Amino acid sequence: MIRRLSAALAALLIAVPLAAQAPEGWQTRVDRSTSATDPDDVPEVTVTPVANGFEVRTGPAVTLYNTANTATGNYTLEGTFTLLEPSGHVNYYGLIYGGGAMEAAEQNYTYFLVAQNGSFVVRHRAGNETVHDIVGRTNHAAITQPGANGQSVNQLQVRVGASQVEFVVNGTVVHSAPKEGMAARTDGVYGVRVNHVIPGVRVENLRVSRM
Repeated sequence: MIRRLSAALAALLIAVPLAAQAPEGWQTRVDRSTSATDPDDVPEVTVTPVANGFEVRTGPAVTLYNTANTATGNYTLEGTFTLLEPSGHVNYYGLIYGGGAMEAAEQNYTYFLVAQNGSFVVRHRAGNETVHDIVGRTNHAAITQPGANGQSVNQLQVRVGASQVEFVVNGTVVHSAPKEGMAARTDGVYGVRVNHVIPGVRVENLRVSRM
């Protein structure tokens, strides 16, 4: 399935520096909602450093990256995501990888995200106007949902092998795909994406290791 974004939305996809307290060298690319029925609740994204990473609050959806952070060949990308407070409706957050032209209209990357309802998606962004579903919204028992305190913790991994890409939540492979087609777009910038109207996600221990 291909979702085409409006020209108005494409015009609002911009790359800007993070505030001074954010990790050095990191940037955001803000994706503002143009939906009257699902607007952004506040106009800004905030990023606050913590001991092993940072906390993100949206606002508009945002992709966070550092162009110095790249991965190629066979590798495992991982990070731990703590949902501090759920959104008022289902929204996703998680890893991006294989990024290129991150500040341009030709931006492209693949993302692996989870949501508070225990589902995940894998998608590929191809420029400002097109997003391809690799895996649409899919429920999986491995994804931790918020407890009584409204919080949940999920460790996400993308394992890029010589011929296969595995998508992993809390040690369980939730999807695998041959390393071809859209799934072959694995070399490039990595980072995180947090969709809109999420009161808080803590991202910790974001790193790449060689397989």
